[in-house]
Amino acid sequence: MGVTAVLMLPLLLLGISGLLFIYQEVSRLWSKSVVQNKVVVITDAISGLGKECARVFHTGGARLVLCGKNWERLQSLYDALISVADPSKQTFTPKLVLLDLSDISCVQDVAKEVLDCYGCVDILINNASVKVKGPAHKISLELDKKIMDANYFGPIILTKALLPDMISRRTGQIVLVNNIQGKLGIPFRTAYAASKHAALGFFDCLRAEVEEYDVVVSTVSPTFIRSYHVDPGQGNWEASIWKFFFRKLTYGTHPVDVAEEVMRTVRRKKQEVFLANPIPKAAVYIRTLFPELFFAVVACGVKEKLSVPEEG
Repeated sequence: MGVTAVLMLPLLLLGISGLLFIYQEVSRLWSKSVVQNKVVVITDAISGLGKECARVFHTGGARLVLCGKNWERLQSLYDALISVADPSKQTFTPKLVLLDLSDISCVQDVAKEVLDCYGCVDILINNASVKVKGPAHKISLELDKKIMDANYFGPIILTKALLPDMISRRTGQIVLVNNIQGKLGIPFRTAYAASKHAALGFFDCLRAEVEEYDVVVSTVSPTFIRSYHVDPGQGNWEASIWKFFFRKLTYGTHPVDVAEEVMRTVRRKKQEVFLANPIPKAAVYIRTLFPELFFAVVACGVKEKLSVPEEG
């Protein structure tokens, strides 16, 4: 009996591994079939995440409309997508549109150009984001407004311009790539956190408004999206609780991982995704259930930071 159990264990593990592999392959193929021939608009497609989203959806056979504020970088992305396209699979040549979401005066006109590309939009991925860091009293009101234009007003103007088409066709999905700071505020990022709170609030409300038209609104909130080759640095980060907390909070996810999660969100029509390791997730719950504890930890971190003289 014991010998039989020992012999069966490797076979059982092998069987489970095989089933997981089959599930992953089926999910991957299903994801691609979901976006096949769909018109997908990606804002800030020239960012790290934007490029990875473009790659994933282009491979899946989507008809891409790539938006960005630099034509040369858009063209480079276009060339990269075309060069790696598999000729044995159906893919569509991406269309390029110049769009700077921080210039809200032109967003309405650009939205018409986006609609003219294919006559409709099936999936809108609001990805663009501008960050700023510094003490609140040293951030000018002009910069506050610029952050709000890029992270809040720009995306909602574009969404409002494309939404009537989705409502009239009773189909569509809007994906907001937001941030953990739409859930909680981190010191020295007042303008950025405010814009992310505002965007999350808008799209949470919009979700309920458009549900009757079969339009899906999804929010994907990672921690910080790190660059391709940046890894957490070594050091004595665990010297205090708050340093350990902020280390886990600020080292975010890789663009490839976020792009794959965006694809899964579209496939499963998820309403909300929080993409983070356990420490940031715990911070959100602590902020909700034990706000005084959360504020105390954050305030302690600020005091310790201010007590250390900066170089230069």
